[in-house]
Amino acid sequence: MTRASNPPVIARNVTPYDVRRLVLEQSRRANVGHVGSALSIADLIAALYGRALKHTNPDDPDRDRVVVSKGHAVLAVYAAMHLKGWLGAEELDSYCADDSLLGVHPERALRGVDFSTGSLGQGLAMGAGAALAARLQRSSRRAFVLLSDAECNEGSIWESAIFAAHHRLSNLVAVIDLNGQQALGYTRQVLSIGNMAERWRSFGWDAHDVDGTSSEAVADVIEGLDITDGLPHCVVAHTVFGRGVSFMERRVEWHYLPMSDEQYELALSQIALLP
Repeated sequence: MTRASNPPVIARNVTPYDVRRLVLEQSRRANVGHVGSALSIADLIAALYGRALKHTNPDDPDRDRVVVSKGHAVLAVYAAMHLKGWLGAEELDSYCADDSLLGVHPERALRGVDFSTGSLGQGLAMGAGAALAARLQRSSRRAFVLLSDAECNEGSIWESAIFAAHHRLSNLVAVIDLNGQQALGYTRQVLSIGNMAERWRSFGWDAHDVDGTSSEAVADVIEGLDITDGLPHCVVAHTVFGRGVSFMERRVEWHYLPMSDEQYELALSQIALLP
């Protein structure tokens, strides 16, 4: 399958509200789930695509790379890509349609997507490789990996963490969506790993706790990272699963459920009330 052609550029600000609005609109239109997961990362995506990334052109070889390791939440990224003008409205409306490149998980064939993901726990290895490649190519680009806290249950994450610390990949940034949930339960009950930031520090990383419901706070932390100090960076973003929608917040079942028309209308009205 060939990569999608360049869409017309009609760029707008990437705000948490607009990311959430588009997530709800496309989830309802396609009648698919993973809504709560996408809402959880809306503020993180707005922080990255709206401010922190050196990513104005998805075809620039020196652009920052993004790995959406939490691939099932990629609809929030599609929303940001649309707001930046990389995806036209017709393309966005093809989400989950037959023969569309906009699936539930990201596909590298889509312009603006750097890595195909879907198998959880694999994204940090990709990001570490991208960061090391940038060093070898003497590029100033960074590699960002969006992880779920549940992925940190997997050993592959910690192998990659050791690799990144060993190679002093300070151009690597892991952003963890710490919403305390996974597909079948609450993370503390499935497999608790304690204080997330301290765990990453013990593996040789520079780790920061941040309010993940504030896109500005997240962007501030990212912009303050020192990519020359030799330490890879971890931004532990404390988020809320399904944020902004009363019947989804912190509810495990909304990992998979699609919305009804009535639920969609209620959700749309509620996200408008977020600060």
